[in-house]
Amino acid sequence: MNSHIFFYRLGKLVYRIDGAYEEYGRNCRVKSPNLLWILYALNDGERHSQKQICDDWAIPRSTANTIIKDLENKKYISLSQIKGERRELLVSLTQSGKEYADGILSDLYSREKKIYSDIENPEELLSTLQKLAAKMQIIAAKENK
Repeated sequence: MNSHIFFYRLGKLVYRIDGAYEEYGRNCRVKSPNLLWILYALNDGERHSQKQICDDWAIPRSTANTIIKDLENKKYISLSQIKGERRELLVSLTQSGKEYADGILSDLYSREKKIYSDIENPEELLSTLQKLAAKMQIIAAKENK
């Protein structure tokens, strides 16, 4: 196999996985895949900045901002200032937001758990994919030649 075939096949697999999450979201009446990923990120019990969510999940800032404003208007999230930061806010689920996220994600987590049990060496797979993702940043980087 050459590099082009490898990355072609990898791209198809990545988009099939992403497509499965997108279809799950549609079946749960989630308006956009990005909303699903933001709820997924926030439902881990940690506090996240909007910038961190955008960076971790490759969501455009304007898209994330629109979704976060909508979630805030529905009282599903709260925003709080980060000490020492003027422009960056922490995003946290409220109790009603946690219930909303759990209602969407609990079945997804169950499905993921079943699939996870069939993965051989999940830590090794993640490690390999993390290394690949780091190297793939070269594609996105602008080179000054």
